[in-house]
Amino acid sequence: MTQRAEHSGVMDRLALDDLITGYAVAVDDGDWEGYRALFTPDGRVDYRSAGGIEGSTDEVAAWLAEMLQHFAIRQHLIVNRRVTLSGQDGGPGDTATVRADYLNPMRLAGSGPDTEGGPTAPNYTCAGRYDFTALRTADGWRLTGVVVHEKWREVLPPGE
Repeated sequence: MTQRAEHSGVMDRLALDDLITGYAVAVDDGDWEGYRALFTPDGRVDYRSAGGIEGSTDEVAAWLAEMLQHFAIRQHLIVNRRVTLSGQDGGPGDTATVRADYLNPMRLAGSGPDTEGGPTAPNYTCAGRYDFTALRTADGWRLTGVVVHEKWREVLPPGE
């Protein structure tokens, strides 16, 4: 492998890391325009294993906007990212997969004082694994698919 190909691979991995971080930040901040911009026009998302829906980016963004109103605090931690770049003849490719674990502590809205010094600790936590697929586009790397594989969740009673 040449230095040029190695450099390109490193740059792709950094760009994909930014893409996945952008995904987590958009969901946590409720930035649905930013969320949609992370995907190709035909992007698909599947949250069924976590009790959600499967559909187009627009359908899922609208569903998330409604459902996540139930959480006063959200924080997606996406870790253990394993990036696989698909290439030909040892060169960089135009598709990638990223498998990553997540831990998502949240606080249900209305489950105690959420402002003015009241409890802000999470009382709803879920975790699992994401399978992301991505495509290199003229605008950079974009997600073509996201599949959530929830492994566990814990919901504490109100006031805890």
